[in-house]
Amino acid sequence: MEASDTKSGRMKVVWQAAMACAMGSALLSVGAQAGAQQQARPASASSSMQVSRDLFSETAHMKTDLARYMYLKEVMLQLSKEDRLIDQQLLASVEDELGLYDEAIYDFPFDNRVQTRVPLPAATDWQIVDAAEQIAKLATDRRIVMVNEAHHDAHTRELTLELLPKLRAEGFNYFAAEALVNSDDELMKRGYPVERSGSQYLHEPLYGDIVRQAIKLGFQVVAYESEADVLADREAGQANLLYRQVFAKDPKARLFVHAGYAHIDKAPGNLGGTIKPMAMQLKQLTGFDPLTVDQTRWRDIGPMPDTDPYKQLFAQFPVNGPSVLINRQNGSVWASDPERHDVDVILPPSGHQRRPHWLALDGARVTRVASADMCRKQLPCVVEARYANESDDAIPADRYTFLTDDSINTLYLRPGEYRVVAKDREGRIVGQRNLTVDKPGS
Repeated sequence: MEASDTKSGRMKVVWQAAMACAMGSALLSVGAQAGAQQQARPASASSSMQVSRDLFSETAHMKTDLARYMYLKEVMLQLSKEDRLIDQQLLASVEDELGLYDEAIYDFPFDNRVQTRVPLPAATDWQIVDAAEQIAKLATDRRIVMVNEAHHDAHTRELTLELLPKLRAEGFNYFAAEALVNSDDELMKRGYPVERSGSQYLHEPLYGDIVRQAIKLGFQVVAYESEADVLADREAGQANLLYRQVFAKDPKARLFVHAGYAHIDKAPGNLGGTIKPMAMQLKQLTGFDPLTVDQTRWRDIGPMPDTDPYKQLFAQFPVNGPSVLINRQNGSVWASDPERHDVDVILPPSGHQRRPHWLALDGARVTRVASADMCRKQLPCVVEARYANESDDAIPADRYTFLTDDSINTLYLRPGEYRVVAKDREGRIVGQRNLTVDKPGS
């Protein structure tokens, strides 16, 4: 078997396990119209994987993310309704990687809140505070902090970027990311991720920026992906790898983990049956109770009726960034599922003109106009901005996909020097330019 085939097989296991994690015992909302919902609940994580076509394998050897996207959009029209429900996450994840953030939410309006309704907090008893500030305070005496993400929704990566400098200042010195693979031995020396550094999730610019910023801040970055193809074994494998690579080597280590969905749960249930999540097993291995932060439940998932719990919660607490609620009387932090999570984060609606406003990262990035003119009529095409001192296979600082001619959009970029290129679906460069982004006010 060639090396590329081995990597493809490993990435398939990662994607399948991630999809099972997301869908194992959660709700899948597929509102085709505002106010309409259809819900599917797989009997188990394994049963959710039984599909008539293996779209991951069909797309694994395609040269570019854009080629995968075009193929998936076409194939989705041919699939049965049941198969579309299962494979929408793959399509949405590729859209997310291509900077098509709104399209990703629309194509996979996934709601993984617990099936039993939970009482919503009241504004008379709770108040909004900044999530990163509060989590950093809660982490003061913790050895492990875990934050989760929805793999197709890059908005769930904003908080991790905000937490990195705060937790580093608190003494956290290891950072682990689910998307990384164990084979990139040059990552820390290089200082930034490249395409071979991880799974396809890492192709999304904000995920790449998480890894880049962690290295820059002085974290020891750890890959902990298990190659087990059974979900229960994967959870155990991830926990064991984290223990061996961090705490077994450095008993005084403090670890920040960015993971997906229910991997951060401290009790079974959301993975289906009695499967013990990674966080639960890491707690048993280390003796350290992790601070676990869920931000996949209370977020905008597209058109929903006014009776939707997220809409009701946001009406009471109109947050404008990643936020948590603290009790006005005793200062405790609200969690909708306290057996599994210590903190629930509320994310605001996307809010956008051309692209979601949260891409500004609270002013850390500024907008620069991108135009389909760079594509020179070779549509669709991807416009990517890379740091000038990074290699051509570096994860872009930002990217956007143009599907129609005579259109413009925006790239969100930190101050710096960039190479901006436009590529067609085969990865051929059809346009390029250099770009300098000055600091605001300079």
